[in-house]
Amino acid sequence: MTFTIERLNHFAWRCRDAEETRAFYEDILGLPLAHVIRADTVPSTGEYCPYTHIFFKMADGSFIAFFDLGDDVAALPSPNTPAWVNHIALQVPDRAALLAAKARLEAAGVEVLGITDHHIIESIYFVDPNGFRVELTTWLVDQAYMDRAQQDAHAALSAWTVEKQERRRQTDQTSDDRPSLA
Repeated sequence: MTFTIERLNHFAWRCRDAEETRAFYEDILGLPLAHVIRADTVPSTGEYCPYTHIFFKMADGSFIAFFDLGDDVAALPSPNTPAWVNHIALQVPDRAALLAAKARLEAAGVEVLGITDHHIIESIYFVDPNGFRVELTTWLVDQAYMDRAQQDAHAALSAWTVEKQERRRQTDQTSDDRPSLA
């Protein structure tokens, strides 16, 4: 049996405070609070853990969601991953919308990095009240360009895999050549 993944339903992250998070995502970013789930037990595990799960709706019908566990603690960054790696990228329709979002965020006192040109997209970056990195982005290329890129994607990934293995082999060999302190 085959299946098709149609689109993102929601992405969830831990937040420090549901109301603070609501104010940011609804009042500043313009994503309406669409649903709230309050429970004392985790449905998938049966574990006792009182929480509020809040959902903000995007124009395509998908959601970004947050869990407030009631302890005023935000998710910690991963200690083995640079801060710029873990983030969510949300799409805006065009450069004018990206500039408008940048101006609105800055007017609200949010530090914004960018506009950054990634050749296929332009982006701005900022951190929400929970320390979560958010990217707003808009396309610079059309669907035909992305269709051509998809044709080359497996070859590009294979080349990266070979290069990575070679770098690791060289690093391992260099460390083997160092004199031992024993």
